[in-house]
Amino acid sequence: MNQLCFSLSVADQFGGKDLGPGKTGRSPLQTLYNGDQSDMSAVQTSLRGRREHLEEACLAHTRKRRVLTPEDLRHLIVDDKHGLLYCYVPKVACTNWKRVLMVLTGDGRYRDPLAIPANEAHVAGNLRTLSEYSTAEINRRLRSYLKFVFVREPFERLVSAYRNKFTRSYNTAFHKRYGTKIISRHRPDPQPAALERGDDVSFEEFVHYLVDPRTQREEPFNEHWERVHSLCHPCLIHYDVVGKYETLEQDSSSVLRLAGAEGEVRFPATGKGTRTNGDMAAQFFRNVSPFYQKKLYNLYRMDFLLFNYSNPEYLKFR
Repeated sequence: MNQLCFSLSVADQFGGKDLGPGKTGRSPLQTLYNGDQSDMSAVQTSLRGRREHLEEACLAHTRKRRVLTPEDLRHLIVDDKHGLLYCYVPKVACTNWKRVLMVLTGDGRYRDPLAIPANEAHVAGNLRTLSEYSTAEINRRLRSYLKFVFVREPFERLVSAYRNKFTRSYNTAFHKRYGTKIISRHRPDPQPAALERGDDVSFEEFVHYLVDPRTQREEPFNEHWERVHSLCHPCLIHYDVVGKYETLEQDSSSVLRLAGAEGEVRFPATGKGTRTNGDMAAQFFRNVSPFYQKKLYNLYRMDFLLFNYSNPEYLKFR
């Protein structure tokens, strides 16, 4: 495969005439990054600050640049109609973003994102990924489309993944695929029923599995607990917008406005269910020793650094 373009500056991406489908002249993104600070809203200022922090953190913490491969692009969803590239991160509202993109790319088949069943949003083939295109087509889209990613406090995302995949009775596929292995390796004297079903993995056992060197030697992390920097390569791909789960509604509205799609679809309002937050994460970490907390932090350290999340106060190591 030929070399792919990456880390293009905003001027590179929007300085020429190829501003994506139907876009000419000065784009909203140029206004966001090149505009006068005094004319910017608090949301615009925040988005620009995140982009600048990410660039600085990449320079400070990554030594070697490498070439992107098609495998690196499997999480980038393409909307050719609106000139969008979205890197989806599980447990960061990706189901609703996939629903929104199905509305935007569906030629009228879908109107209400929440009318699309969650399992249908995750069916391979309903949305195209950047890895499916030729090298020339990949490069053109990387150069000219608006690229965005949504991130979340790393340990809150991890606890959310654990709660969803290991404490829900219906997730038998995850229990069989991962739970049985975790119990066999990380539980002394497990009961035969637990070894067979894998449905009662503790959070502490899950942490031991994640930091065990054998885990990543044998296979890549599952996408639900893989690090954002490994899924979306933010130091190789120049994301124009870094949205955050903590400000999901306003950041999602900003993306749709920048894409000129705010009149076509609204990002679904978040339900008031038991969302994983910092207080809940602290409860899960109570039984994890400082030794394993430190190992886990080192595993997710780049996500903390790149996306400007501070170390959680509940951690016992310093």
